[in-house]
Amino acid sequence: MLRGAKTYITNGVRADYFVLAARTRPEGGHHGLSFFIVDSDRPGIARRPLEKLGWHASDTAEIALDDVELPADALLGEEHRGFYLIMANFQWERLLMALGAIGSMRVLLELAIARARSRRVRGRPLGSLQAIRHRIAEMATKLAVSEALTYQALRLFADGRDAVREVTQAKLFTQRAAVRVADECLQLYGGAGYTGADGIERALRDLRLGPIGGGTDEIMREIVGRSLGL
Repeated sequence: MLRGAKTYITNGVRADYFVLAARTRPEGGHHGLSFFIVDSDRPGIARRPLEKLGWHASDTAEIALDDVELPADALLGEEHRGFYLIMANFQWERLLMALGAIGSMRVLLELAIARARSRRVRGRPLGSLQAIRHRIAEMATKLAVSEALTYQALRLFADGRDAVREVTQAKLFTQRAAVRVADECLQLYGGAGYTGADGIERALRDLRLGPIGGGTDEIMREIVGRSLGL
């Protein structure tokens, strides 16, 4: 029987099933968690949608469980070994977030370059101004560094090697970099970007989740710091 609540569940309103971790042993720390697959319409489950800044195409919910009974086959994996499933999933989740940020930055950089070429100021292309060229150069550099960090982490992970530090660094750098690239792109577009041209304002809103979701920047820094023996 499950009892408890969790906030910020991606697709929690529309989901048919939940995969959740619950404490199944009062004592035991990491060894007291188990994973379950739960049918979302079971008695005792309540869902509440949450309003948010971005990701409007994907709902986010608060889930409450009040003495939810589960069948014996709801257990996922070994009992009391759920913590290890969580840790295994984190690496792949963070890599996916880094790869997604790279894709977003590529699109934003292409939009910024196209805007700099097509937009004219006093008869000159916007991109002919040194300040604009330098901004776009910084965007391109953030993208290149993000690719180098992420692809190295992905290679290590795919080879089955310990890649916790590299994956964490990739997630930490790419998420904040993507927000800054989106912000620079919006600034280049000016009022047109702020009012929705080419989806720039949506990109900025959606990408702002990156430094929070999948482990905040602060948690990423803590993991990297500890991996350095501090």
